[in-house]
Amino acid sequence: MIEELFQIERDAYKDSPIHRLDARVKIVIAFAAIIALVAVPYSPMIYTVGAVFFLFFSLLWCFTGLSPIIYARRALAIIPLWGVIIIFQIFLKNKYYTTYDVVMSLPFGINIYAQSIEFAFILLVKFVVCISFIILLSSTTKMPDMLEGGARMGLPAEFALALGMMIRYLFVFGYMFRKMNETLKTKCFDAFDRRLSYRYRLRQLGYTMGTMFIRSYEQGERVYTSMLCRGYGRESYLFVERKPLKRPEWAVLSLSLVFIIAVPFVVWLGRFSLF
Repeated sequence: MIEELFQIERDAYKDSPIHRLDARVKIVIAFAAIIALVAVPYSPMIYTVGAVFFLFFSLLWCFTGLSPIIYARRALAIIPLWGVIIIFQIFLKNKYYTTYDVVMSLPFGINIYAQSIEFAFILLVKFVVCISFIILLSSTTKMPDMLEGGARMGLPAEFALALGMMIRYLFVFGYMFRKMNETLKTKCFDAFDRRLSYRYRLRQLGYTMGTMFIRSYEQGERVYTSMLCRGYGRESYLFVERKPLKRPEWAVLSLSLVFIIAVPFVVWLGRFSLF
């Protein structure tokens, strides 16, 4: 997971038309697509809207110059976490249906309903498309640029300062973790090696976690002392320079928002359907 964090940041430093867009444009496009998709009712029309939105995402991804394998690997790393929640929907009843048809009966009175399966598929489509736009945003926008973009859009100064500090030292923590992990590998220690006793592995992992906690605490103390020496106080805020959007960026933002808003309305009116 730590290595993937470093890889995401390396991908964000690449050059492409999408990478060069202002962070505010990409943030607004991503959030607009997510809000529009979430606002679509839980009905079969989500398949058409989701397919069109995913085509739009695919077009943007093609302009990034990143491999589709990168997207697939990051999506597959996230989907299993929420996939369990989606799978459980087939056993539950929800407020969007009034009648339920039993497809399969399992022991202990557990039933699988046809309407619940449909609801799970709709939820899956929404999740995959929404997470795709988040992956696009994180893979093409540097973390400092994303923070500055949020601050220019009205993010409270207190949040901007706290997030800026977290982003700055997140990678420091990552380097510390990777260094300790390499040290354990050098000493031929593997937490999943069953040839070692379970108690010994737990004790070594406990020592490692304790060391990480102590180092993090000491690093925090050093950082706080350094900030006080530089004049940090309660009224300190992160300075963000004003930066107007260029005409091409306004054009991309406007066309994207019109497209994102128009697609659900057109599908809802029944003028366009892929299925």
